Amino acid sequence: MPNIATDNTLRILSYNLQVGIKTSRLSHYFTGSWKHLVPHSQRIENLDNTLQFLKTYDLVGLQETDGGSLRSNYINLTEYLAYKAGFPHWHHQVNRNLGHIAKHSNGLLSRIKPYDIEDIRLPGLIPGRQAILAKYGNKNETLAVFVLHLALSKRARLRQLSIISDKVNQYEHAIVMGDLNCKIESEEMRLLFKKTALHQPIEELCTFPSWRPQHHIDHILVTSELEVVKAKPINHVCSDHLPIMMEVKLPDALNF
Repeated sequence: MPNIATDNTLRILSYNLQVGIKTSRLSHYFTGSWKHLVPHSQRIENLDNTLQFLKTYDLVGLQETDGGSLRSNYINLTEYLAYKAGFPHWHHQVNRNLGHIAKHSNGLLSRIKPYDIEDIRLPGLIPGRQAILAKYGNKNETLAVFVLHLALSKRARLRQLSIISDKVNQYEHAIVMGDLNCKIESEEMRLLFKKTALHQPIEELCTFPSWRPQHHIDHILVTSELEVVKAKPINHVCSDHLPIMMEVKLPDALNF
């Protein structure tokens, strides 16, 4: 159960799952590339290894999950994790639908019921990329939670974060999390911080590659009235990214 009912603290996790493919060295990108296309017995076993720590969070943003295709044995991986980890609310969003072969998706697991969920279309070279916007509380006092997986192209990321910035600015309290594919000091992130009230992190939290983290491209960002209690990567190698966590103290007006 979430702990926010007692101390108004929200535990958040963002995780690029790499579709349940365990990658612990560079060579695995080549030897395991077939796992992106066809089912394999270790995928569900690998995801099951994440369940114990997933259960300790209130909100989980997922990237590189699958909406139920051949490679995942037609299992919606977001739904599977929600059921196995005991999250009563979940949402998935297909960003690239390759039919029976693959359904590249974002996902959200939540112990709190959102009053609304919106899929935000984002520009890019390949159509279909979106972001999840989940709204908690009520229309007078809303916590807006965004789950993103941005493009590899800098030009596309600039356009995508311009749209996200406009959306963030519609809410006093916002959380933006996901694989943004760019570092804090990048031009794209400078644009985001300039246009919004999102805080720039105090330190770099490196999450990629998971076996030797050197790059801080996975982020959880919050607006000014949300107090960050703790933030760190989790040393759990079940993907080519490490998950990143944050504990946030909510203002009294945001009481779920």
